[in-house]
Amino acid sequence: MLQSNPDAGDPNTSDSNGMGVWTPDAGGIKGKFVEVMADRSTRQFVSRGEISFSIRVNGQTFSGTASAVFFDAEGRQLKAPVAATLEGQRVIP
Repeated sequence: MLQSNPDAGDPNTSDSNGMGVWTPDAGGIKGKFVEVMADRSTRQFVSRGEISFSIRVNGQTFSGTASAVFFDAEGRQLKAPVAATLEGQRVIP
């Protein structure tokens, strides 16, 4: 997967790009997404975020958990991991 943030997202660190992968795991899916952020004015690397997730698909819905950890330019963890519960439903046009 590939992701980019729009300029309007955050005027200071909105220049970001993310890439990730996922794989089957014991009846579900696990994956990790890494986002790299740059300062808009200097174009210098400022931080990265690592988001891990695990979901289970059930028909047209899924549920699971995610955890995000962010690091500064020197690789120091900025704060405790952020946890999230994931729920979704397939969109059919």
